Amino acid sequence: MALQGKIPSVTEKGAADVAKRLRAMDAKEPFAVLATNENGRPYTSLISFAVTPDLTKVIFATPRNTRKFKNLVDTKDVAVLVDNRSKKNKGFVETQAITVLGKAAAVKRGRSWLEYAGIFLKKHPELEEFINASTTALIVVDITSCIHVGNFQTITVMDWKT
Repeated sequence: MALQGKIPSVTEKGAADVAKRLRAMDAKEPFAVLATNENGRPYTSLISFAVTPDLTKVIFATPRNTRKFKNLVDTKDVAVLVDNRSKKNKGFVETQAITVLGKAAAVKRGRSWLEYAGIFLKKHPELEEFINASTTALIVVDITSCIHVGNFQTITVMDWKT
């Protein structure tokens, strides 16, 4: 990995346009890492995700018979990490990450489910059979805040109005 620019040794407050960065990452990144709570311990899972056009929700799907789903039912607080580390030729300074914090809930089939499923499938059409399976839960995370980290240690925190 090429090193681009000087690596900062201290954390500094940023002024990034977090909403704009979240929209851009949603457009370019297919996967994110979901962090849930399992009996007081962190548990992470790789997910395919989509963000609603108004940037207030993260959508993903999971089988109901997973630890991930059980954790979501037990404790609704989650974190979703979206980053661009997989892009070639990105150095430490160019890599960006956004941690989305929020409350997760399964969506019951109906009008809202169809709306969220449509947003998710527009980004991930290959998952249509999976999302329509009776064993799959469609999960919506209501975003409460986002933390953007860029330039290795420049941090911008933005509270969301949902």
